[in-house]
Amino acid sequence: MGYLPIENHGLIGNMRTAALVGIDGTIDWFCPEKFDAPSVFAAILDDERGGCFRIGPVDSEPTRKQFYWPDTNVLVTRFLCQEGVLEVVDYMPVDIDAEQQRERWLIRTVRMARGSMSVQVECQPAFNYARDSHQVSISENGAVFHSPNSALGLSSPVALATGDAGSVQAEFTLTEGEVTVFSLQLLPTDASDCAPALTFEAEQDFFERTIAYWHGWLAGCTYSGRWREIVYRSALVLKLMTYEPTGAIVAAPTCSLPEGLDSGRNWDYRYTWLRDAAFTLYGLMRIGFTEEARAFIEWLDARMHELNEDGSLQIMYTIDGEHEIEEQVLEHLSGYRDAKPVRIGNAAYKQLQLDIYGELLDSIYLHNKYAEPINYDTWRQVQIMLDWVCKNWQRKDHGVWEIRGEEQAFVYSKVMLWVALDRGIRLADKRSFPSPREQWRETRDQIYNDIMAEGWDEQLKTFTQAYGTDNLDAANLIMPLVFFVSPRDPRMIQMLEAIMRSPVQGGLTEDRLVYRYNVNSGVDGLKGDEGTFNMCTFWLVEALTRAGRLDEARHIFEHILGYANYLGLYAEQTGPHGEALGNFPQAFTHLALISAAFNLDRALKNGG
Repeated sequence: MGYLPIENHGLIGNMRTAALVGIDGTIDWFCPEKFDAPSVFAAILDDERGGCFRIGPVDSEPTRKQFYWPDTNVLVTRFLCQEGVLEVVDYMPVDIDAEQQRERWLIRTVRMARGSMSVQVECQPAFNYARDSHQVSISENGAVFHSPNSALGLSSPVALATGDAGSVQAEFTLTEGEVTVFSLQLLPTDASDCAPALTFEAEQDFFERTIAYWHGWLAGCTYSGRWREIVYRSALVLKLMTYEPTGAIVAAPTCSLPEGLDSGRNWDYRYTWLRDAAFTLYGLMRIGFTEEARAFIEWLDARMHELNEDGSLQIMYTIDGEHEIEEQVLEHLSGYRDAKPVRIGNAAYKQLQLDIYGELLDSIYLHNKYAEPINYDTWRQVQIMLDWVCKNWQRKDHGVWEIRGEEQAFVYSKVMLWVALDRGIRLADKRSFPSPREQWRETRDQIYNDIMAEGWDEQLKTFTQAYGTDNLDAANLIMPLVFFVSPRDPRMIQMLEAIMRSPVQGGLTEDRLVYRYNVNSGVDGLKGDEGTFNMCTFWLVEALTRAGRLDEARHIFEHILGYANYLGLYAEQTGPHGEALGNFPQAFTHLALISAAFNLDRALKNGG
């Protein structure tokens, strides 16, 4: 089948799971039931074995277009052919009862808008990341695929025939105005048949209720400034990455999409990092979505009552709050464009990453300020964590980028430890909570002085990646965003200038896009190159905005907007040819976009 570029996909979902739909009408990534469940379609990670669900015209070379129904997560793929115009509308129903959601997990409506043409359907699941075999049975309602541990139903209004490798196929003709509806559903393992195919009227009910849900949700957005369309799309994407049953937020809905085709930097992001989720929370709260914040705080509160014996937190958890996330390599899958290895799970859950306490406390502080006051039991857990911070802030760690090399004293980690204590003190003062304020203040000030003494390189005139190194790190752009330094502090301005130089000149910026650090330094213990890191570019925009350099900030912001895909979606990174790299779409990128757009628009309105 060949690999579509990562950026040639749209995302659909229902706040439980998500699917990637290619511009060619192929679903090539889908994990039924929930984000981190085993895949049934994973052709994006192996175009021969991974499994897919394809709908498109027969014997035609169409012009393809793909767009979202305005202000929703309903995706339309349009094929413009000599014979006419064919549309495939993909979505997962939302705002319906649980039983209907199980029965109609994913709907694909095929509509002949103009003319007449033959349409081909092929559904070839590959259960459990293509590790489990399956049997297929055809019935008058469609097809049932049975694997040892699960079953999938395909409801079809047209006759299906079995094909190669456990697939089903159909070919039929549609004329102008005709509509055909396919749907996927999870079934009990002993099911002998799937649900009857949806009538057009029944599908329209699902469609209209889903549209109404997304319109109603987006109406809660308080952002009305410049770039509203891309901010709305980012908000809709972030909403798709929330896991409604628990309130958790995934970093991305995919796994093992490479950060570089020859780098081996392929990771599973379908879990909840405290860091990513806290930033996502900030991005949603900033534009009015407090209900998601409330749900995440409840999930977070449960994790805070599961502290390690020494009072520390794990950096990440499953969306159900489980602690073990075993990393495995799927040797039988070739990887996206043969970029191995394909990994599921993530061994980084065992790492020490000290910055999570800052992001966590900042999100709790903001939730208390903008959503609702935190309760006393949560405050007690905060105290335990901050006492741990006071005892452990001098330790080295693996840092925000989860290096697989040796632990170091990363400046970003130290800054966020300062943030943790600073927000804890502010929260205690605001709510008059009992706390050892003097100890926290003393430690906070020690951390600040330590960063200024050990993290600043007087010769290079910049903050460095870690103590005792001369490497730059774009993560340090966070400093003025969290009020560690003034955005116009001479040290901050000098670091901005250093980062904005090209890599050839020792900087991190190329074509106004920012690398997170120099991978050739060997700091991360990995090989190969990677792309520019989209979140870091948006952080640069915000740092320039706060420094009053609005023309530069706007120029860079609107430049990187041009690197979104045609739907307004971003992966983790942008490659040397403008291609998307890494897991897609990525929460970090979209939340940083929202924050940069919000602050830049406000600064432009206020004149700097």
